[in-house]
Amino acid sequence: MNRTETVSLYERLGRFDGITRIVNDLMEAHLANPAVRPRFEAVKDMDHAKKMAVEFFCAGCGGPQSYTGRDLLAAHKGMNISEQEFVAVTDDVLAVLEKNDIDPATRGEVTAILYSLKGQVIRV
Repeated sequence: MNRTETVSLYERLGRFDGITRIVNDLMEAHLANPAVRPRFEAVKDMDHAKKMAVEFFCAGCGGPQSYTGRDLLAAHKGMNISEQEFVAVTDDVLAVLEKNDIDPATRGEVTAILYSLKGQVIRV
């Protein structure tokens, strides 16, 4: 067995501290990305957004944390997020994972998870 088969996604992303670093880097990347910057500049409470993102990633990756935010559909309803914005965010995620030395197989797993959720985000 290889590492991706024996170690949880939560562990491979660096547990709470690693995921927190990834989320912080990700928000910076979104704010620098012209395709999604306006949406992230409009966030009224970035600390809360980061907290929710960390909880979401931790809980979704098998960590012990609970997610206390709204479900994805409720959180994105009425935002009319485009396919291009979704791809831009996904590209930011992949770049940040690489920056944080996350292995290619794990990056692929995260990509698959993100694409499995797109129906709850795009044009809802």
